[in-house]
Amino acid sequence: MANAGHLVRRTSQREMVVPQKSLDRMEMRDMRNRLVQENGGPSYGTTNQGFEDPQKRTSVKKRTTSVTIPEEAIQSPTRSEKEELGALASPPPGDAIQASVSKPGDNTDEERESWDSKWQYLLAVIGYAVGLGSVWRFPYLCQKNGGGAFLFPYLIMLAVEGIPVFYLELAVGQRLRKGAIGVWNQVSPYCGGIGVASAFVSFNVALYYNTIIAWCLYYLAGSFRSPLPWSECPKEYYDNGSYKIIRECTKSSPTEYFWYRETLEISPDINHPDKFNWKIAVCLLVAWFLTYLCMAKGIATSGKVVYVTAPFPYLVLVIFFVRGITLPGMEDGLKHLFTPDWGKILDPTVWLEAGTQIFFSLGLAFGGLIAFSSYNPVHNNCFRDAVVCGIINCCTAIFAAIVVFSVLGFKAHITYEQCIEERNAINMELFNTTDVDPIPPGEMISISVDGGTTEIPMPELPKCDLQETLKNSASGTGLAFIVFTEAINQFPWAPFWSVLFFLMLFTLGIDSEFGTLEGVITSIVDLKVFPSIRKEILTAIICCICCAISMVFAHGAGNYVFILFDDFSGNIPLLIVAFFECVSVSYVYGLKKFSDDIELMIGSRPSSFFLLCWKYISPAVMLTILASSIIKQVLNGSRYMAWDANEAVVKFEQWPPWAWGLVAVLVLISALWIPGIALTRLCGIHVIQDDEPAWFPVEELKEYHTVVPHKVTYVERKVFCIHEDGSEGLCCPIGVPQTESV
Repeated sequence: MANAGHLVRRTSQREMVVPQKSLDRMEMRDMRNRLVQENGGPSYGTTNQGFEDPQKRTSVKKRTTSVTIPEEAIQSPTRSEKEELGALASPPPGDAIQASVSKPGDNTDEERESWDSKWQYLLAVIGYAVGLGSVWRFPYLCQKNGGGAFLFPYLIMLAVEGIPVFYLELAVGQRLRKGAIGVWNQVSPYCGGIGVASAFVSFNVALYYNTIIAWCLYYLAGSFRSPLPWSECPKEYYDNGSYKIIRECTKSSPTEYFWYRETLEISPDINHPDKFNWKIAVCLLVAWFLTYLCMAKGIATSGKVVYVTAPFPYLVLVIFFVRGITLPGMEDGLKHLFTPDWGKILDPTVWLEAGTQIFFSLGLAFGGLIAFSSYNPVHNNCFRDAVVCGIINCCTAIFAAIVVFSVLGFKAHITYEQCIEERNAINMELFNTTDVDPIPPGEMISISVDGGTTEIPMPELPKCDLQETLKNSASGTGLAFIVFTEAINQFPWAPFWSVLFFLMLFTLGIDSEFGTLEGVITSIVDLKVFPSIRKEILTAIICCICCAISMVFAHGAGNYVFILFDDFSGNIPLLIVAFFECVSVSYVYGLKKFSDDIELMIGSRPSSFFLLCWKYISPAVMLTILASSIIKQVLNGSRYMAWDANEAVVKFEQWPPWAWGLVAVLVLISALWIPGIALTRLCGIHVIQDDEPAWFPVEELKEYHTVVPHKVTYVERKVFCIHEDGSEGLCCPIGVPQTESV
């Protein structure tokens, strides 16, 4: 890492520092020029550490260099000198020098971590945002909610909810340069609970999300066997060498049996955990160990990992796409996926599911985006990043849907052909022809037997419906571990395709996992909750705690607990967090101030469209989704899918009372921090200790982007209630402000 030691050695320090002599403006200018010239151009991201002096000192900090000067060597300048000194001591962004007095014990010489390159940052954000939901949930929602017509509400929600909130989180993290807790506490001490809430949500989601990674590891290990262990039903052998096929498997399918019986060792319901699942427990240990390895040194390690984990899923999707479009039945799958049903657009549920999918597929409100952007240079174009990542996420979801349904079309085609063959075989046996008019089951029919005629009831023939087969495609774990694996079984070289598929799911999951957990760890580190513990040790402790808790998913009822976490631990709390994020920026921090900050960072102000979304549209959309979700739960109730081993089918069960109690705990343990921190602050209790604002070179950025004072426009006055003097108030849009500035 770059260090100032090669510029100012301790021997030269004696020449530079003379007792009772101040650094005048010319000396400061000369020092600044030497630092910039000798250290080269601005580095995108390095962590720098100057040499230590035992005495109290003033350090002149550069983003890539740190020069330490004893405090007594610097005299206080006059008021007229201060402004000029500030300008002279502060180069453009990336080369800025900042003077600050460090207290004993403070580690002020240590700069905040930074990304090595813009590509590393973009890959990390894309890998975090593009998760498993883009592959196994979006295709199902698309075909369920009107096919191609679903893209209309999906893109609308991306524009008014997804990208605006994504942009907001990137901008606020880059501006305030802290984790989620530090950011929202700096916006207002009364808003610190937003960061704590997002950290708790991230912790809860990370617990069950790594369980998916553990399942992927288990299937990945099985993919190296030939034939695949889920390609045929297991056999029970007798002493004489004969065998029988397990009835539970014959009544379902080999992939279903392997998933529920071999992998999950599933129990009848959530009230009966049955035995501990050691196979999944070992996979969980491996998954958490891999997560730790990816995060041990912060972005120094995770930033390197994303060079593999972020692009690899796209490579696999392209390979599966090439394979998929060559399969018979591919066109049936794509036609079923994209044939629009425009009547669905009028269904409010379709809009609700589009908004929910956009919100969770982008990873909003977890704190991970804020943490990632806090490591960026102050002049990074966060607006462009938000648009690019949002569009890539959307295109990935659509491309994944094409890949998935081209393969599912092939599976449906094979199933349909087998059904037709079975039906034709029955008709040939009964009537010696396959061309038979439909006959209701049970109706007496005459057949020829040994030259005579006899009457028998018409047997029930298999119902062969290609569209119905496609319509029954599952989502989530059912799609990945049952339906898609069944399709892969039909491929030549099935183990090869299985390895690719589960490697893709693993890389998609691990990217999102350490991005989610990064929001928790960055917040704890920034708050200096455990200042004496190094970050890699803290990461190890958190991963060990998560690993221990996640063992609740490693028993017979573990899948049911997973469903409970998946349905409730993130959905409602994240909507609440994101709603208060928009409210805090728009009504507490102020849109005018936030727009000024963005202009300093990227050189242009956010458009009125984004201001409109942040202040009105996005909060309204999130409130609507939240209210609709709660009303839907109350009116329709909530059930979970349980496996009936006797019938070998999935059945729906009601959640027991204790499960609803756990749901309340999962929601409240996150959401209650928002009003809780505000109330304790109001009572004078500082749960979150105030911290000094992070380094942000205002004057240097003004000069770098040639920023001039912004004059409040007519639209800003009438629509966003910004006064002529720049203050903001509450008002009715297009009306007269009703209260003075807040």
